[in-house]
Amino acid sequence: MSLFKKVAAFAKSPQGRRAIKQAKRYAQDPKNKQKIDQVKNRVLGKGGKG
Repeated sequence: MSLFKKVAAFAKSPQGRRAIKQAKRYAQDPKNKQKIDQVKNRVLGKGGKG
């Protein structure tokens, strides 16, 4: 089974749905959103510390 199929199967499971819900709530918090943006920019090479 490919990785994508495994991820898709997990997302459809009750545990996966809970994890997705939790991730959405986390991402909506302004403090967490700022942290996510900082990491994303660092990974993409668009600034950050240093």
